[in-house]
Amino acid sequence: DRLGGHDPYSASKAATELVVASWRSAFLYGSKIRLATARAGNVIGGGDWSQDRILPDLARACRDNQILQIRNRYAVRPWQHVLDPLNGYLLLAEALASNNSEKFESSFNFGPEPKDCRNVGELVEAALSYWPGDWSDVTELGAPHEAQNLSLSIDKARNLLNWSPRWSFDEAVAATVLWYRNVEAGADPSMLVRQQISDFGFSE
Repeated sequence: DRLGGHDPYSASKAATELVVASWRSAFLYGSKIRLATARAGNVIGGGDWSQDRILPDLARACRDNQILQIRNRYAVRPWQHVLDPLNGYLLLAEALASNNSEKFESSFNFGPEPKDCRNVGELVEAALSYWPGDWSDVTELGAPHEAQNLSLSIDKARNLLNWSPRWSFDEAVAATVLWYRNVEAGADPSMLVRQQISDFGFSE
């Protein structure tokens, strides 16, 4: 799609792409420095404790026996476990370091398969199947514009990098929520991360 955006968040993404492309053509042409951009979907995974993010908020609500409050339950997003785009970033870095790297000096998307783009309500329901709790939709009328459907075409990454997502929506949600729940039960966070990395298996 053409670069653009109807809100500051999406416009900032488009602006970044333009800045990087102009920098590459103005200052890096013919140099040994390789520059590409990589975009991921809506990334989930254990270890994120930020406020106002659905699964960290869900983990806190379940831990404290509170009702999770969400907004825009029908907004569709390309959810993916953090290990999937990280695998893509590594493959892209290796490609940029190769002798024929020019075709990789551009923009790449790393997202889930189309069938794994789900709405916020589906994400919450799936997550609560691994850590039971309650939730409610607190969307306010007149709230700032937010895109209803977001997705990423991953054809370029699949064709040029031989990359594709390894974990489905269900696998990504299970790995994420069980990480939080096991940490709350006393498990070592770093050991859980290492086990998930091992289970994921990175591309050679």
